[in-house]
Amino acid sequence: MSNKVYITDKVINPDIELDILGDELSKELHEDIEVLLVWHHQITNEFIDKLPKLKALVRYGVGYDVFQDLEYIKQKGIYASNTPDYGTDEVSDTAIAMIMNIARGISRYNYQAKDYKDGSWQANTLKNIKRTSDYKLGVIGAGRIGGSVLLKANALRFQTSFYDPYLSAGTEKMLGAKRFESLDELLKTSDIISINCPLNEETNAMIDEEFISKMKKGASIVNTARGAIVKDLDVLYDALKSGHLNCVNLDVLPSEPPKSGKLIDAWKAREEWLDGRLIINPHSAYYSDKAQFEMRQKAALNAKRVLEGKKPINIVNGLV
Repeated sequence: MSNKVYITDKVINPDIELDILGDELSKELHEDIEVLLVWHHQITNEFIDKLPKLKALVRYGVGYDVFQDLEYIKQKGIYASNTPDYGTDEVSDTAIAMIMNIARGISRYNYQAKDYKDGSWQANTLKNIKRTSDYKLGVIGAGRIGGSVLLKANALRFQTSFYDPYLSAGTEKMLGAKRFESLDELLKTSDIISINCPLNEETNAMIDEEFISKMKKGASIVNTARGAIVKDLDVLYDALKSGHLNCVNLDVLPSEPPKSGKLIDAWKAREEWLDGRLIINPHSAYYSDKAQFEMRQKAALNAKRVLEGKKPINIVNGLV
C-alpha cells in the first residue's frame, strides 16, 4: 500500500511535499502510516501506539519538544528527527536585529520621540547608549544559530562570549569568542544575553527569578530560541519595571499567542514605563520565503529516505 506518509497539522497545501513524495503522501491518518511529518501536533505515547507500522517522526522545525517521550519512541524502534538547518540565517539575523535594536535604542527612540519638543529634538539622547564595541554580548547555546549570531556580532565589533557545555574544546577559537565554563560568569559580565539553546529538561524554565537576579544590572535579554526557556513572562515584569533589566526582545513566548498577565497586559496597554523596551514578535524569526520552502523540502526528503529503507538524518532520540 502507498500513502505511507502523513502530515499531522498546519500544512494546508502540501504542494512541496507532493512534489517529493507523490502518491506516498496520504490525505488521511491510517494504520499503515510509516512516517509522520509533524509541525505542532503533540506526539504522545498513546498517539504512537495507534500506528503499528510507524518507522519515523520528522519534525518540520528545529525544536522537537512536540515529541513528548523520546525514550519511549526509541524503545518502540521509531526514529525521531528534526530539521535544524533550514533557517539558520533567518533566526540569527533576527537575533542580531534585536541585539542592535537594544544597543542603538531604536525602538526606545521611536517610542519617546512622539513627545520631543521643538528646539530640543536632537538633544534627546539615551544616556546609557554605548559604542557597539563596548557592549559585551553573551550567547547561551553556540550551535548552528548561536554560532551564527556570534560570527555576525564579531563583524559588528561586539565583545562576544558564550556558554555551551556541550561543545568541544576549541570551538571558541573557531567562533572568535570568549568561552565561559560557568553560566553565572556569563550572566554577571554580559550587557546583552542572546538565548540560542534548545528546549530540554535542563533549559526548561531556565530564565527565572534567580537567573535574572544574577544578570548584570541594566543588562538585556533576547530570546529567539524557545518560549518555554522563560519560566513565565511575569518573571520579567519587576526586573523591567525597576530597571534591573534594560530591554527584553522576544520572538518566542512560553504561551503562544500570549494570554493575559502583568507583562502582557502592560505591553498591550502600551504603558509608558515600558518605553519601547519590550519587543514581542509572533514567533516569526524562522521565516523567509526561501526558508519556508527549504524547511518543508528537507523534511519531505528525510521522510523519503525512510521509505527507501535508509535512516533519517538529524536523529534526536539516539536510535542507531
